[in-house]
Order: sequence, then C-alpha cells, then structure tokens
Amino acid sequence: MIENNTQPKTGGRFLVEPIGTSPVFTREQFSEEHQEIEQMIREFAHDRIRENADEISKFNKDLSLDILKEMGELGILGIDVPEKYGGMEMDKITTAIAAESLSAGFCPSFTAIWSVQTGIGGLPIVWFGTPEQKEKYLPRIVTGELVGAYGLTEPEAGSDALAGRTTAMLTEDGKHYILNGEKIFITNGGWADVFTVFAKVGGDKFSAFIVEKGTPGFEIGPEEHKMGMKGSSTTSLIFNDAKIPVENLLYEVGKGATIAFNALNLGRYKLAASVLGGCKMITTEAAKYALERRQFGQPIAHFDAIKGKFADMIIGAYSGDSMVYRTIGMIQEEIDKLDKDDDKYYIKVGEAMERFAIEASMAKVYCSETYGKVTDHAVQILGGYGFIEEYPFAGAYRDTRIDRIWEGSNEINRMIISGYMMKKALMEELPIREAIQEIDKYLATDPNGKNGGERELDHEVQMLEAGKKLALYLFHEALCEYGQDLKHEQQLTEILANIFTDIYTAESTIARVQHNIETGNSDRIPLYIAKVFAAEASLRLLNMALTGMNGIHKGNLKVSIIEKLKNFQVRMLPKIDIIAMKRVIADHIYSKQAYPF
Repeated sequence: MIENNTQPKTGGRFLVEPIGTSPVFTREQFSEEHQEIEQMIREFAHDRIRENADEISKFNKDLSLDILKEMGELGILGIDVPEKYGGMEMDKITTAIAAESLSAGFCPSFTAIWSVQTGIGGLPIVWFGTPEQKEKYLPRIVTGELVGAYGLTEPEAGSDALAGRTTAMLTEDGKHYILNGEKIFITNGGWADVFTVFAKVGGDKFSAFIVEKGTPGFEIGPEEHKMGMKGSSTTSLIFNDAKIPVENLLYEVGKGATIAFNALNLGRYKLAASVLGGCKMITTEAAKYALERRQFGQPIAHFDAIKGKFADMIIGAYSGDSMVYRTIGMIQEEIDKLDKDDDKYYIKVGEAMERFAIEASMAKVYCSETYGKVTDHAVQILGGYGFIEEYPFAGAYRDTRIDRIWEGSNEINRMIISGYMMKKALMEELPIREAIQEIDKYLATDPNGKNGGERELDHEVQMLEAGKKLALYLFHEALCEYGQDLKHEQQLTEILANIFTDIYTAESTIARVQHNIETGNSDRIPLYIAKVFAAEASLRLLNMALTGMNGIHKGNLKVSIIEKLKNFQVRMLPKIDIIAMKRVIADHIYSKQAYPF
C-alpha cells in the first residue's frame, strides 16, 4: 500500500513539509479485495436497505435488526473483530470503505445503527476486553444476535465527557460495582443487549463497564423524538443501584478515558467516510432531477447558477475523498508496523490512531460540513419539491444536521485541531519553530521566480506552500501574544483550525491528482477540481489570516505586518478562471448522470 519504515510518524507534518514529501494513499490504490468488498456492500445496501429505507425510517425495529443480522451473515459486522471471535479483522481502509459504501442504502438511520454496532458498541471489547469478555460477547455481536451501544454522554457532561457524574462503588464483598447515574442520547439504546458504560469508581476514577440489558437496577428510558435519524433508537440509560459483576469491568479502573478517546478517534474518520458517501449519493440524485426538470424551455441543469452548485458539490466530495483516505492510509501505515502477537497490540493501535487525531478531526469537520452544504444545495436545486417529504432531500436535510454534533461537536474538534498543533509546536514534536524562522527568508525571494512551473499544478503548489507559511506566521503571532492561553481565544483558534484544514484538504487533493497524472490517468476533470479547490482555499486563507491578525493586534496592524500580508497575497492569488472551470466540472457530472469518481 504505502512504503514502510519502522520510524513512527505523527500527524500535523503537512504544515511543515513540502507537498510530495510523503506518498499519499487514495481510492485509486484500493486493492482488488477492497474493490470487491466495496461492490458487495454497495449492492447489499441498494437491494436490502434502500428498497426498505422508507419503512426503516418509520422506526421498524424488527426490519432493521433483521437486516443487521443479514449483514452479520455476510461478515460486514466483523470487519474489525479478530477471526478467533468470528470476525474478519481487516484493515482500517476496509472499515472506511464499508462506512462509505453503506450510503448506497440512502438511509442514514440504518447507517447509524450499523456504525454503533461495528464501532463504539463493540470495539471497546475488542480493544480492551479480557479473553473471557471477548469470548462471551464478540461472536454474538458480529452475527447481530447481540446489539451493542455505548453510554458516555450525560445531562451535565456532553463534550466534557470526563465530568460525568455516574458513579460505580465496589461492594464490601468485592464482587460487584453499584452504578448510579444517567446517560443520554444513546444510539441503539432501546434495542441494545450489551452496553459499554462509563462511570467513576469511588466517585473519581473514570472507568468503563460492560452492562447487559436486564441487569437489576438498570432501566432504559423512553425513545427520544428527534429532528432526523428517525429510524434509529435513541434513549437514555438510567442506573439506580444497578449491580454489575466485577468481571464486567472493562480494562482497568481509572482507564476509561483511554477507552473513550480511542473509540472517538476511530469514530471520527469513520463518520467522515460515511458522510462522504452521502455527499456522492445526494449529488447523483440531484443531478438526475436537474437533468429532467425543465424551466424556461430547458433542463434546470443547464442554468449557470445550477452548474455552480453542482461544481461545488463535486469539488467538496472529491476533496473530502482525498483527505479521508489519505488520513486512513497514514493510520494504517503505522498500524502495519505493529506486532499482532504483542499483548499490547490494541493499545498501540489506539496510540497510532491518536497520533493522527488532528487529521481525523479535520476529516470529521470538513466532511460533515461539506455534507450539510451538499444537501442544502440539493434542496435548493429541487426548489419547492425539495421541501416536500415524498422527495428524497427533506429527510436527508434533517438527517445531516446531527453529523456536526456527534463524535465530538465540530467546535470541540476544532479545539482538538488547534490544541494538538499548539502542543506539537510547544513540545517541539514538529519542527514548527524552525519553519517559522524561515518565513522572512522565504518572503525575501522573488515571488515570480517560479512563474508557472513545468507541471500543470505547479502554481497551485506554490500558492499552497505560501499558504503554509502564512498559517505559520499567524500561528506564531498568536502564540507570541497569548502563549498557552491561546486555547481560551476560541474564535482565533477556530480560524487557525479552519486554516489548517483548508491546507490539509488542498494538499491532499493536489497530491492525489498529481499521483494519478504520474500513473497515466489522463482525465482532466480531477485536475480542474484541484485547481479550483486550491484557488478558493488560497483566497480563504488570505481572508482568514487578515481576520486573525486583526484579532491578535486589536485592529491596529503595524506597517511591517501589512507589508508581509501583501507579500503573501502576491504569491497566493489564483491564476485561473474559476467560473469557467466550474462549468466544465458540472458538465462532466451531467454526462455521467452520477457522481463520476
């Protein structure tokens, strides 16, 4: 897949390394097995989920769980589970492919059910369970006989999960823990048989427990009436002196945070892959409608404003695809270095994922927000019909809204992006200090020294490299002004997170297209996508940097700062006709009548 070496790598390197320093993984590098699994899941999703999507969305528990069991028979519930417990234990790329491919079912409610079952509902046991716990639960989870769920959020502890008040007190005889408290917003809550529940042992040691349905003192609350995801179960969990056997402690007392954060790190890139698939499905369905719907004597697809919307939808999906699989490729590269026979294998898998927490959070933020924009465009393209329930996008519009909230709200994920980058800078885990010291030297060079370059994307590469240095300049000014208190300047750290995300996404898209060109792919549309995304991102970077600088310096920029910003502007202004290229991109999807990549 990706060339291997034994030196562990860490996230955030994209900010200080030139484009092309390391190879990137893309969907064009899927193995034959990856492609077969993708095709199998897409066909299943279309035939069994899409055909029943309306009924699933009416909260048909029996139908949903029957389909879940069918997926168990196909092995789709055991992708991340060891073979000895009935699973397939495939790579993380396959996990993402499955999440994306399930979107062919056009039923986010079912995707949520499956995602919990194969993710936070079962993986804590895979990663941290004892052999006895794994033997007891995993074989029945991978068949769908047992439904899994995950209890972390509480009425007083959402994003600040470690502030939870649920307690676990060890009985005098040392045989049970007594749980008291409440969990809320539990997906699969009303249908699940086994739960991973977090509580504080002795009131302060954050820990996790396996709790079975029917445990005395454990009650499942009523179903929540939700804006979207109406086909999935969402309840509270109530513990009133619930008696949990000590052998159901998961991992060790006080290690609950490790379990929770590992599950969330995987959940973020898995969600990104899932909503990426949704972007492609929505785009395809909207294109079919736009080519059939006629106004003023022609299909509405031919109107220039509609072409602009479709171009934005395609660019968003393609760039999201590029960053998602690049991220998962990097994680898998590090996992491939581990010894599966190591007793701490899954602990080290979690550590590998945590090293790329920046990229996983960026993928979650970018793809979930892109999905919202794509779905909003689709509603607008349908006009009044987009507001009617019998058409496909009214429900989809509601369903997409939760994606910016769960797996850590996008505000929290932006804090993770900027916070981890700040940590890597202050702890010198990345050569950020050295890169900052090179900025003045860079700005002293002739901005026209590489005028155009030899390859078609050379100007975009030059813009992006200038954008990295602009980001470092803003980052440096922010750290000089606020130091470690920068984490409290949340509007500024959100700007930094957005800048880092734009850079990473643009670089991923450019690197993917460059790789495809080098391997003989002559399709011009991805080239135009990379050019347009880089151009628009470059303009956003300039605007965000100016806003950030004015925030740091209270609107009173020194002449030296203004001159530097002008210098960056000269290097970062696009040299393409964005409007014309968007028309060509839109015409391409019309010719295919589907998302084309």
